[in-house]
Amino acid sequence: MATRKPPKALLISVALTLLVAVAIVLISRSSETEPAAAPPATAAPTDGSSGDDPSIAPAPDNRPTLTFSSLDGPVTPAEIASFTSYIETLTPSPDNDGNAWAQGHSGEDVKAMGLVYEVSGNRAVLDRMIDFCDTVLSERDDLAPAPVGQHVLWTGRIDPAWPAKTNAKPIITGGEQGDPVGHLADCARLILQTPAIWKLPVTIGDPHGYGATYLDRAKKFVAEADTAVDGHILARLLDLSHGNRQYFAADSPYKGGQPVPWNQQMMFDYGFQNLAIDHQILGDDPTRVSKYDNLVQTSIDWFFADTKPYTDKAGNTAYDWYYAPSAGAKPTGDKEDNNHGSLDCAGLYRAYLSGRYHITPAMLAPIANTFVDVMATGHDHYAGRIDGSTGVGNGSATHYARSGWLLMTEFRPNAYQQLVTANFPRKTTTADDQFSRVLMLRSRRDKQQVSPTP
Repeated sequence: MATRKPPKALLISVALTLLVAVAIVLISRSSETEPAAAPPATAAPTDGSSGDDPSIAPAPDNRPTLTFSSLDGPVTPAEIASFTSYIETLTPSPDNDGNAWAQGHSGEDVKAMGLVYEVSGNRAVLDRMIDFCDTVLSERDDLAPAPVGQHVLWTGRIDPAWPAKTNAKPIITGGEQGDPVGHLADCARLILQTPAIWKLPVTIGDPHGYGATYLDRAKKFVAEADTAVDGHILARLLDLSHGNRQYFAADSPYKGGQPVPWNQQMMFDYGFQNLAIDHQILGDDPTRVSKYDNLVQTSIDWFFADTKPYTDKAGNTAYDWYYAPSAGAKPTGDKEDNNHGSLDCAGLYRAYLSGRYHITPAMLAPIANTFVDVMATGHDHYAGRIDGSTGVGNGSATHYARSGWLLMTEFRPNAYQQLVTANFPRKTTTADDQFSRVLMLRSRRDKQQVSPTP
């Protein structure tokens, strides 16, 4: 029996209907992925080019909006209220998959909370930070039950570490191990620098048995951060035999025997510098204070010794440097890129604020010049590499200034207003790393009596 063909008009109608449906889907997807404000400074490329770097996490998803009262002048109560409301919507990551506790959501959240607490002294912010630190500690490989913990790492052991990819063979670790240690040590520092709360019970309670009072909790965080350093970072992951400079262990499956890239050194330094301050305040272990400070000082000295100063097109001193330190006379890796460079800046600024490592504004000003004079290549366009060139992945150009680069405007104050205005044209952002770092900059500009630009 012959099959009857459908009328030609009907076929045309169906085809048109399908085309309209596809167009609607494409438009919908386009509107979902277009950011309402500048993306977070730690957003990684989506092409997988950073897959060999455990310090870089996937780009974050949509988040609530944070609102600036102003882009300059003193920090306002409304801005702190905006931040406290924002962080109440956040949920700590259930594990460190994809480096969630390093440059991922929860890692950046904790760092932002620490900065905003320093600016505001708002205990609700500190309590939320403690909640996140309770969680990250509970998820350490040797403490967490399976499937989050109890994984045998490349070391052949279940170490006090936070593996980021537990289905890998072997399970590697890298610079991302510095960040969870840094979170615990930074939270402890903020508590220890607030003696008035030491004897008070922690407002959120003690669900994990880490210490009922603020002082007890700080001591627990310090002790467990030391355990991670002693049991994995310095025991196996790092080789310090090169004059205390940070190299990965020769048998490490990740960059074995190579110098630790700068952005990852800043992660390790984050933990070391805060632990040095913690032990100094506690007065319990001067040997650790000296050891941790020496590690950070060596790292900082190495960075500035490895940069190459030059005169940029604006007549200012700028720096040239690579993704990782020079091994002898040979540069390691490519020219530093926009993404990793932002992380370098954040770490250097953190060390600068501590006042411990002989970093001066004159040493950091050329980094600011590098961004403003060399990488800012047009209106809202920033080159993918520090030499003004652009590539792909982490070396892609951006239409916004990543938050680490924003911090450098403290040393190039005449560029501050231009960059923040371009980043936040509606005075809003969904990125708490951007928000918290601008609040810190404004607080410091206010104290230094830097006049707002008209």
